[in-house]
Amino acid sequence: MSPPPPSLGRGRKRTAQTFDEALDDAELVGVRTALAQGRWQSVRSLLVHTGDDWDRRGHRVAVLAKEPHCAPWAREWLLAEPGSADASVLLALALVHRALRDKEKPAGAREACRAAAALVPDDPTPWLGLLVLERSLGTDEDVVQVFDEVRVRYADHHHAHHLMVARLAERGGGPDPLHEVYDFANWAAEQAPADSPLAILPVVAHAERYRVLATAGHESTDPRASGHWAGRRARLVMKAAFDWWLEWEQDGHPRRLIDLNFLAHAKSCEGRGAEAAALFHRIGEHATPAPWSYPDRDPSSAFRAARAGALGTA
Repeated sequence: MSPPPPSLGRGRKRTAQTFDEALDDAELVGVRTALAQGRWQSVRSLLVHTGDDWDRRGHRVAVLAKEPHCAPWAREWLLAEPGSADASVLLALALVHRALRDKEKPAGAREACRAAAALVPDDPTPWLGLLVLERSLGTDEDVVQVFDEVRVRYADHHHAHHLMVARLAERGGGPDPLHEVYDFANWAAEQAPADSPLAILPVVAHAERYRVLATAGHESTDPRASGHWAGRRARLVMKAAFDWWLEWEQDGHPRRLIDLNFLAHAKSCEGRGAEAAALFHRIGEHATPAPWSYPDRDPSSAFRAARAGALGTA
């Protein structure tokens, strides 16, 4: 039986349009719409075209997997093409997101990810799905083991490194300038190729650690009022990341706008308005919820206020 079509009366809220996880991937936006209508053949074509561009493949599968009817349509695809590796990977990540919404048992999602991984041994995407799950539900050992499986297949996997930073930032208690998340982010940035966007990872680590500290009451919940971006180490991290962006900006990377949002947020908090303005021009309307929501702010309002302040339109 085919899955039910989406309700014709359901529309995306304005904030959902602002925070579109597809970012500026127009092909992905079109295919996502087709999938919502049950046209999984468009997904098949997109993933074949994506090939082994692992960051792009991971980004596209992860976005499609969050669609409400993705799991039943992926099953429909498998009925039509038994043994399809792409359909199996898409279904596995869809089940991960269902498990995170308490609509699927985590054990079933884990099994689906490992089954998909067996079909495509070189593809890090099934392991990315498992890392998304374990980042929220797994033990530290589980997270590290799955992250290693991703890195064996693609050492510079962007999404996987962001997930690891977010998880590591939550370990430990109060403020610690030598926290392990900083070491991890610096290590990842240093071991990556010179043009790798993992150069921005130390900024991401700084923001994720702020989220944890502010939530626990160790920092002001107003990031600009906190001292988190004022220390010497923080300033050096922000400068290195901004300098990297000026030299190596990755126009073609599928998740570059996530990095630009983290960097614009950091520069805004640091009070570097001109540098933040340059980043906001690049971001355009492609804001991301993180880190503007940190620790408990309305991300849309926070983004607009920071942008207006940097561009002088407040």
